[in-house]
Amino acid sequence: MLDSLIAEIRHREHQCTVYRRSDRPDIEAWLVDHGVAVESRSLPSGGPDPFMEVRTDGEVVGVIGVDAIEGLLTPPIRHPGDRDGISDGYRALFDVLEKTLVSGMNRRELLAVSREIEDRAYRVGEGTLRVSFQTLSTFRSQTAVYRTLATETDLDIHIYGLDDWTPPKIGGLTYHTEDVERLEPHWALAYDGGPTDSQACGLVAREHSEDYAGFWTNDPTLVEEIATALAET
Repeated sequence: MLDSLIAEIRHREHQCTVYRRSDRPDIEAWLVDHGVAVESRSLPSGGPDPFMEVRTDGEVVGVIGVDAIEGLLTPPIRHPGDRDGISDGYRALFDVLEKTLVSGMNRRELLAVSREIEDRAYRVGEGTLRVSFQTLSTFRSQTAVYRTLATETDLDIHIYGLDDWTPPKIGGLTYHTEDVERLEPHWALAYDGGPTDSQACGLVAREHSEDYAGFWTNDPTLVEEIATALAET
């Protein structure tokens, strides 16, 4: 089911257009390297500051200033609840590029997106968060993060992964190890938004050799589908 969600996003038409005055900025190279269609257009002298427009299936879904995009090139990694040093541009880019299939992502980039989802769950403080870690040994390095999420909130947290390590017992956190083999190539999170689905968000990516291809979303219906795919293992 997770693969079918990626295929559905793959069939949508995404186009980024960068409007600028100077040489091609790094963001255009990043988008090309990550499989996102991009083109450049010149701005007239005295016009607005350089910006990027994102279209999905021919409709404009977001506009963001080029100067605010640097966070994507070196994504921040921090604990949920710690907003220091996180640019408004990075958070805006998370929203602008949602439901855009991005390929060639490395683990750091995926971890940064995951932190945005975990942080939203932390700030809301209730609801259900489901996460696929492929293997429980992969979860080991994230134990402190999820201990914080479980003990400082009322979240109901479910962790999915192959049983290759014995994780610590943490109140509010449930481990699922049966029938999870089909999740192994995927990196997935789904947060239902708690009391309001306007806070729902999720991520699905599939591993390909040394990198990942996938998408993130704020669409409550799509997040529910991700959650269902995880819960039905």
